[in-house]
Amino acid sequence: MEVNPNSPQSNGSSAAPNALGNVQRPGEYLRQIRITQKRELSDAAAELNIPVKTLTALEQDEYTSLPEATFIKGYYRIYAKLLNVDATSIIQRFDEIYANDTGLLPNHALNNSPIKIMGKLPGSNRDRNRKWIKRGLIALLALAVLGILAAVIQNMSSGADSDAQALAPEASDVQVLSSGSSGAVSGDQLSLQFNRPTSVHIVDSAGKVLATGRQASTLDLSGEAPFQIRLDDAAAVSLSLNNEAVSLSPYTVNGKAEFRLSR
Repeated sequence: MEVNPNSPQSNGSSAAPNALGNVQRPGEYLRQIRITQKRELSDAAAELNIPVKTLTALEQDEYTSLPEATFIKGYYRIYAKLLNVDATSIIQRFDEIYANDTGLLPNHALNNSPIKIMGKLPGSNRDRNRKWIKRGLIALLALAVLGILAAVIQNMSSGADSDAQALAPEASDVQVLSSGSSGAVSGDQLSLQFNRPTSVHIVDSAGKVLATGRQASTLDLSGEAPFQIRLDDAAAVSLSLNNEAVSLSPYTVNGKAEFRLSR
């Protein structure tokens, strides 16, 4: 037989029950503890930050006037903590009687409850927006880092290509004019060896242009001395006339050499 929480029996005893009785309801038990501790309902509601109407329905075990079962259990736990009693047996008893009172399982929401849960706490949308903004900034930062890495890699590749091109021998674009003789070589023999590309311009005594342009390989020329020679980079060239080496130092000014070479 269940005890009416509003009956004189419930209010008449000043001694707190030691434990939840076998037939006692959770709200009734907590109400008796509160009365024994001489706490006013309004004071308890203020401390728990729960409306008085909700706390009254909780003490009277009026589950159809309360939110879904999960929230009722939460109310029981914080109320039991306030009154310094164990909530374990209270929750167990609630699970036993909740289905009988409502026809629903203890984890089912009461869609027709007159007390509605607000759902999302204030600021939840703001927090969610902050998370999306944070994710967007992280994504932009990642893209920026990837762009920088790609630019660095591209620059390194371009530098490697440039170095390779610098190290590779340049194709000669020098123009060498033939003497027109297909037999034995006649005249004076002029030979130029290059250790790096440079531009040359060579004319013989007859005014014939023997070679002109940029050159990187060996040049073997024949013509009539004296030769008029211009070298843009004298240090890049080793010169010989009729198999005799010719020093370019006396003719070099600011790295260039322009001189007349005789036998």
